[in-house]
Amino acid sequence: KGKDWIYMPEGPFKEKKLLKKYLKDKNNIFFYAIYSKRLKTYCGLASYLRIKPEIGSIEVGYITYAPNLQKTIEATESMFLMMSNVFDNLGYRRYEWKCDDLNKRSKKAALRLGFKFEGLFRQSTIYKKRNRDTAWYSIIDKEWKKIRIVYKKYLKKENFDQNFREKCKLKF
Repeated sequence: KGKDWIYMPEGPFKEKKLLKKYLKDKNNIFFYAIYSKRLKTYCGLASYLRIKPEIGSIEVGYITYAPNLQKTIEATESMFLMMSNVFDNLGYRRYEWKCDDLNKRSKKAALRLGFKFEGLFRQSTIYKKRNRDTAWYSIIDKEWKKIRIVYKKYLKKENFDQNFREKCKLKF
């Protein structure tokens, strides 16, 4: 949907082939398709970008979920799996999230997922013919152990009812 692309640098795309070309043309950005077992379909994407192995820093971005994936266990779990890969498998020390300061949903999601607000870069870029102030968030390796424990507890099957509603919220 168009409104879901308002804070993305480009898009929405009228044709699937245009989106595929856009994703393919992005250098040094690794996109992941998010598959829902419950819905039996792909319904989101997220990526790693600003990858700096020499300093152990990586950003998660280009997160786009179909409405039926937004605010679900699967959406939360997909972010946890990407985080876990960064810290537990790749051994990075810093995981970043940045977004348009006007994107209230993204800012709220970052905090809910355990990221800490670091600051605002004013007029950091221009896209879609307007200035963008960028809000920066991060999780660092020293915080990851505690964050992982909270996620593991939250994602347990017994934390959700038969309609997949959470019993206890994800809180850091």
